[in-house]
Amino acid sequence: MPGRQPEPVMREVSDAVCDDIVLPFAVEQLDIRGRLVRLGPSISCILSRHDYPAPVARLVAEAAALTALMATALKFEGQFQLQARGDGAVSMLIVDFDFPDRLRALARFKPEMLADADRRKDLLGIGHLAVTIDPGGEMTRHQGIAALRGQGLEDAAYQYFRHSAQIPARVRLAAAEDISGAGRRWRAGGLMIQLLPPSARQTAGNGLKPGSAPLNLEGRAHSEQAAWAEAASLAATIEDHELVDPALSSERLLYRLFHRHGVKVFSPQPVREACRCSDERITALLRGFSPQERQDMTGDDGKIGVTCEFCSAFRAFDPKDFDS
Repeated sequence: MPGRQPEPVMREVSDAVCDDIVLPFAVEQLDIRGRLVRLGPSISCILSRHDYPAPVARLVAEAAALTALMATALKFEGQFQLQARGDGAVSMLIVDFDFPDRLRALARFKPEMLADADRRKDLLGIGHLAVTIDPGGEMTRHQGIAALRGQGLEDAAYQYFRHSAQIPARVRLAAAEDISGAGRRWRAGGLMIQLLPPSARQTAGNGLKPGSAPLNLEGRAHSEQAAWAEAASLAATIEDHELVDPALSSERLLYRLFHRHGVKVFSPQPVREACRCSDERITALLRGFSPQERQDMTGDDGKIGVTCEFCSAFRAFDPKDFDS
């Protein structure tokens, strides 16, 4: 029959742990779709290049998890940026995601303000959170803004979805440093759920075998409002340690949350650390300066040295190469 969706395949929950992925899912009884992100080597690599104090590193990791959740939910092939600016200890926070899987991040902070800053709510202070979506080519760039009032990234994301995207959504974020015999590594995780629009409520995927309640694909047992309230309440029960536990699989975590209603999972989307910087990009940038400005940039070794703020890669250029 044309247009008919394939039936979901029911299977047991996988306990295989995979890092640096975003796992899309849906809970049709509650009319929600969502994404679960687990970052391991990618975020650890990003943070290893900067000497951030632990509270700043944790905030950067949580922002990276939030960006991965939001960017991979979009149907586009361009660039996504999350940027926060405020009057708190962290004055600027930027995370870039380039389709389909490239992630980079940085922060600027004021060391003298860190001692009195709460790790979640006061690091950014009063300011704004901006989300910029650039599909590229001739397509229009979109930007949404949410106010920062010391509430932290989770609540700021809620305000963004409420006012800019106009989609009921809830977000949970966590990050922690994992200390083991192999050394110190950062991990981050996040959960995002959104209320499904009526046109998207029939989807196919791999259904994780439900618990005591049957998986009902024909209708909803609750009103939309009650179902959303239950979904949001379930999402709120997730603990920080569950989001970053290196021994807990993404599927097992989703099963813990939604097994009574049945949860569908879809193909995971990989995430990797990668920077946009390149010799070509920086060469083009330097050509935009006048000969005198390039001369002023030249060091004692006769070279123009450029260090990328994101990945800390250093490149040296001969000013004579720009004379032609």
